[in-house]
Amino acid sequence: MATATTEKPKAKRATKSAAKAAAAPAEHKLRIRVRAYEHKILDLSVKQIMDTAARFDAQVVGPVPLPTEIKRWTVNRSTFVHKDAREQFEMRIHKRLIDILNPSQKVVEALTNLNLPSGVTIDVKMV
Repeated sequence: MATATTEKPKAKRATKSAAKAAAAPAEHKLRIRVRAYEHKILDLSVKQIMDTAARFDAQVVGPVPLPTEIKRWTVNRSTFVHKDAREQFEMRIHKRLIDILNPSQKVVEALTNLNLPSGVTIDVKMV
């Protein structure tokens, strides 16, 4: 008794995704993540970055506000006794995200020469 095998045709998933990748041009993205303790200084720095990118006609996405990171500490006021007397401290780190699509060399050079206030941290990645 011979058994007939019925096979389903396999989907060509790999070729479809390869065709999409070949059809779409490679997009480069400059992802800038800005962090600071004070939100006013952070917003001024972000505005300065946006103005610099706009001066060179770069396409900018953002600024996207990221969740504020809050670090909290509870400390005894006294060194030895009075356990009920405590102080609570917190430190807030505000964050923003800016994407610059297809940046030119002039935009990258202008952003590296940018003078930002102290207390502002910038992480730049090419994605």
